[in-house]
Amino acid sequence: MLQRVCRAAAEGVSASGAGICVMTADGTLGVSATSDEAIGRTEELQFVLGEGPCIDAFAARRPVLAANLADAANYRWPMYAPAAHDNGVRAVFAFPLQVGAARLGVMDIFRDRVGPLTEAELRMAFTFADVTVEMLLDTQEEKLKRDGNGTGLLDVGHRAELFQAQGMVMMQLGVSIAEALLRMRAYAYSENRRLEDVARDVVNRTLRLDGHKE
Repeated sequence: MLQRVCRAAAEGVSASGAGICVMTADGTLGVSATSDEAIGRTEELQFVLGEGPCIDAFAARRPVLAANLADAANYRWPMYAPAAHDNGVRAVFAFPLQVGAARLGVMDIFRDRVGPLTEAELRMAFTFADVTVEMLLDTQEEKLKRDGNGTGLLDVGHRAELFQAQGMVMMQLGVSIAEALLRMRAYAYSENRRLEDVARDVVNRTLRLDGHKE
Protein backbone atom coordinates (compact mmCIF):
# COMPACT_ATOMS: atom_id res chain seq x y z
CA MET A 1 0.00 0.00 0.00
CA LEU A 2 2.82 2.42 0.79
CA GLN A 3 4.33 1.73 -2.63
CA ARG A 4 0.98 2.59 -4.21
CA VAL A 5 0.94 5.86 -2.29
CA CYS A 6 4.44 6.64 -3.59
CA ARG A 7 3.37 6.01 -7.15
CA ALA A 8 0.18 8.04 -6.75
CA ALA A 9 2.11 10.90 -5.15
CA ALA A 10 4.64 10.96 -7.99
CA GLU A 11 1.85 11.04 -10.55
CA GLY A 12 -0.16 13.62 -8.61
CA VAL A 13 2.65 16.18 -8.51
CA SER A 14 4.13 15.36 -11.94
CA ALA A 15 7.30 13.92 -10.41
CA SER A 16 9.65 11.17 -11.52
CA GLY A 17 9.27 9.27 -8.26
CA ALA A 18 8.57 9.32 -4.53
CA GLY A 19 9.75 7.53 -1.41
CA ILE A 20 8.63 7.04 2.18
CA CYS A 21 11.24 6.80 4.94
CA VAL A 22 10.28 5.75 8.45
CA MET A 23 12.68 7.17 11.02
CA THR A 24 13.26 6.74 14.73
CA ALA A 25 13.46 9.58 17.23
CA ASP A 26 17.28 9.61 17.03
CA GLY A 27 17.12 10.08 13.26
CA THR A 28 17.91 6.52 12.20
CA LEU A 29 16.70 6.20 8.63
CA GLY A 30 14.92 3.29 7.05
CA VAL A 31 13.43 3.26 3.56
CA SER A 32 9.95 1.74 3.78
CA ALA A 33 8.66 2.15 0.23
CA THR A 34 9.50 3.80 -3.08
CA SER A 35 7.73 4.19 -6.39
CA ASP A 36 10.40 2.15 -8.20
CA GLU A 37 13.84 0.60 -7.74
CA ALA A 38 15.77 3.55 -9.16
CA ILE A 39 14.15 5.92 -6.66
CA GLY A 40 14.85 3.36 -3.95
CA ARG A 41 18.56 3.58 -4.67
CA THR A 42 18.42 7.37 -4.51
CA GLU A 43 16.59 7.24 -1.18
CA GLU A 44 19.12 4.83 0.29
CA LEU A 45 21.93 7.22 -0.61
CA GLN A 46 20.78 9.47 2.23
CA PHE A 47 21.08 6.58 4.67
CA VAL A 48 24.51 5.60 3.35
CA LEU A 49 25.92 9.14 3.21
CA GLY A 50 24.22 10.48 6.33
CA GLU A 51 22.90 13.63 4.67
CA GLY A 52 20.09 14.78 2.42
CA PRO A 53 16.70 16.51 2.34
CA CYS A 54 14.97 13.65 4.14
CA ILE A 55 17.30 13.85 7.14
CA ASP A 56 17.08 17.66 7.27
CA ALA A 57 13.27 17.67 7.04
CA PHE A 58 13.00 15.15 9.87
CA ALA A 59 15.38 17.08 12.12
CA ALA A 60 13.85 20.51 11.40
CA ARG A 61 10.23 19.25 11.50
CA ARG A 62 9.40 21.22 8.37
CA PRO A 63 9.47 20.67 4.59
CA VAL A 64 12.75 20.95 2.73
CA LEU A 65 12.19 22.12 -0.85
CA ALA A 66 15.23 21.88 -3.11
CA ALA A 67 14.00 23.02 -6.52
CA ASN A 68 17.51 22.81 -7.96
CA LEU A 69 19.68 20.10 -6.43
CA ALA A 70 22.80 21.53 -8.06
CA ASP A 71 22.49 24.64 -5.86
CA ALA A 72 22.90 22.45 -2.76
CA ALA A 73 25.93 20.52 -3.99
CA ASN A 74 28.58 22.82 -2.57
CA TYR A 75 27.18 23.77 0.83
CA ARG A 76 24.11 21.76 1.86
CA TRP A 77 24.64 18.16 0.80
CA PRO A 78 28.14 17.98 -0.72
CA MET A 79 28.03 14.19 -1.00
CA TYR A 80 24.34 13.46 -1.55
CA ALA A 81 23.58 16.14 -4.16
CA PRO A 82 26.18 15.00 -6.74
CA ALA A 83 25.30 11.33 -6.18
CA ALA A 84 21.58 11.96 -6.62
CA HIS A 85 22.32 14.10 -9.68
CA ASP A 86 24.20 11.16 -11.19
CA ASN A 87 21.00 9.13 -10.71
CA GLY A 88 19.05 11.63 -12.77
CA VAL A 89 17.52 13.63 -9.91
CA ARG A 90 17.39 17.39 -10.37
CA ALA A 91 14.97 18.46 -7.59
CA VAL A 92 13.86 16.96 -4.26
CA PHE A 93 11.00 17.95 -1.99
CA ALA A 94 10.88 16.39 1.50
CA PHE A 95 7.76 16.46 3.71
CA PRO A 96 7.88 15.37 7.38
CA LEU A 97 5.39 12.73 8.48
CA GLN A 98 4.42 13.93 11.93
CA VAL A 99 1.55 14.62 14.29
CA GLY A 100 2.22 17.14 17.02
CA ALA A 101 5.50 16.23 18.69
CA ALA A 102 5.49 12.68 17.31
CA ARG A 103 7.71 12.20 14.27
CA LEU A 104 7.18 9.16 12.06
CA GLY A 105 9.41 9.82 9.07
CA VAL A 106 9.51 11.72 5.77
CA MET A 107 7.98 11.53 2.31
CA ASP A 108 10.37 12.54 -0.51
CA ILE A 109 9.25 13.70 -3.95
CA PHE A 110 11.87 13.50 -6.73
CA ARG A 111 11.93 15.24 -10.11
CA ASP A 112 14.18 14.80 -13.11
CA ARG A 113 13.92 18.49 -13.93
CA VAL A 114 14.72 21.73 -12.12
CA GLY A 115 11.87 23.86 -10.81
CA PRO A 116 9.61 24.40 -7.78
CA LEU A 117 6.28 22.74 -7.10
CA THR A 118 3.24 24.80 -8.00
CA GLU A 119 0.85 25.82 -5.25
CA ALA A 120 -1.57 23.09 -6.29
CA GLU A 121 1.22 20.48 -6.38
CA LEU A 122 2.39 21.58 -2.95
CA ARG A 123 -1.11 21.10 -1.53
CA MET A 124 -1.27 17.69 -3.20
CA ALA A 125 2.06 16.68 -1.64
CA PHE A 126 0.84 17.66 1.83
CA THR A 127 -2.30 15.60 1.26
CA PHE A 128 -0.28 12.52 0.34
CA ALA A 129 1.88 13.07 3.44
CA ASP A 130 -1.27 13.12 5.60
CA VAL A 131 -2.51 9.92 3.94
CA THR A 132 0.84 8.27 4.64
CA VAL A 133 0.67 9.21 8.32
CA GLU A 134 -2.77 7.62 8.62
CA MET A 135 -1.56 4.45 6.89
CA LEU A 136 1.52 4.15 9.11
CA LEU A 137 -0.61 4.57 12.24
CA ASP A 138 -3.14 1.99 11.03
CA THR A 139 -0.40 -0.48 10.18
CA GLN A 140 1.26 -0.08 13.57
CA GLU A 141 -2.02 -0.60 15.43
CA GLU A 142 -2.83 -3.74 13.46
CA LYS A 143 0.66 -5.13 14.08
CA LEU A 144 0.45 -4.54 17.81
CA LYS A 145 -2.99 -6.15 17.94
CA ARG A 146 -1.64 -9.26 16.19
CA ASP A 147 1.42 -9.40 18.41
CA GLY A 148 -0.62 -8.77 21.56
CA ASN A 149 -3.79 -10.42 22.72
CA GLY A 150 -5.65 -9.61 19.51
CA THR A 151 -8.54 -7.86 21.21
CA GLY A 152 -7.50 -4.31 20.44
CA LEU A 153 -10.16 -1.82 21.52
CA LEU A 154 -13.19 -3.98 20.82
CA ASP A 155 -14.73 -4.22 24.28
CA VAL A 156 -16.87 -1.49 25.81
CA GLY A 157 -14.51 -0.86 28.71
CA HIS A 158 -11.55 -0.10 26.48
CA ARG A 159 -13.67 2.13 24.24
CA ALA A 160 -14.90 4.11 27.21
CA GLU A 161 -11.35 4.54 28.49
CA LEU A 162 -10.19 5.65 25.05
CA PHE A 163 -12.95 8.24 24.80
CA GLN A 164 -12.13 9.54 28.29
CA ALA A 165 -8.47 9.82 27.32
CA GLN A 166 -9.42 11.69 24.14
CA GLY A 167 -11.29 14.25 26.22
CA MET A 168 -8.35 14.72 28.56
CA VAL A 169 -5.89 15.16 25.69
CA MET A 170 -8.30 17.55 24.00
CA MET A 171 -8.24 19.75 27.12
CA GLN A 172 -4.47 19.44 27.55
CA LEU A 173 -3.65 20.49 23.99
CA GLY A 174 -6.64 22.69 23.18
CA VAL A 175 -7.46 20.67 20.06
CA SER A 176 -10.56 18.97 18.65
CA ILE A 177 -11.63 15.51 19.81
CA ALA A 178 -10.57 14.07 16.44
CA GLU A 179 -7.15 15.73 16.67
CA ALA A 180 -6.75 14.41 20.21
CA LEU A 181 -7.18 10.85 18.96
CA LEU A 182 -4.69 11.46 16.16
CA ARG A 183 -2.14 12.78 18.66
CA MET A 184 -2.61 9.69 20.82
CA ARG A 185 -2.22 7.37 17.85
CA ALA A 186 0.95 9.17 16.78
CA TYR A 187 2.40 8.92 20.27
CA ALA A 188 1.59 5.22 20.39
CA TYR A 189 3.31 4.75 17.02
CA SER A 190 6.45 6.62 17.99
CA GLU A 191 6.73 4.71 21.28
CA ASN A 192 5.76 1.34 19.73
CA ARG A 193 2.88 0.92 22.18
CA ARG A 194 -0.74 -0.12 21.86
CA LEU A 195 -3.28 2.70 21.73
CA GLU A 196 -5.27 1.21 24.62
CA ASP A 197 -2.16 1.28 26.84
CA VAL A 198 -1.52 4.93 26.01
CA ALA A 199 -5.15 5.74 26.76
CA ARG A 200 -4.91 3.97 30.11
CA ASP A 201 -1.83 5.99 31.08
CA VAL A 202 -3.56 9.23 30.12
CA VAL A 203 -6.62 8.35 32.19
CA ASN A 204 -4.43 7.31 35.12
CA ARG A 205 -2.59 10.63 34.83
CA THR A 206 0.80 9.02 34.36
CA LEU A 207 1.10 10.47 30.85
CA ARG A 208 0.40 13.91 29.44
CA LEU A 209 0.87 14.66 25.74
CA ASP A 210 1.55 18.34 26.35
CA GLY A 211 4.84 17.54 28.07
CA HIS A 212 3.73 18.75 31.50
CA LYS A 213 3.95 16.58 34.59
CA GLU A 214 0.97 15.89 36.80
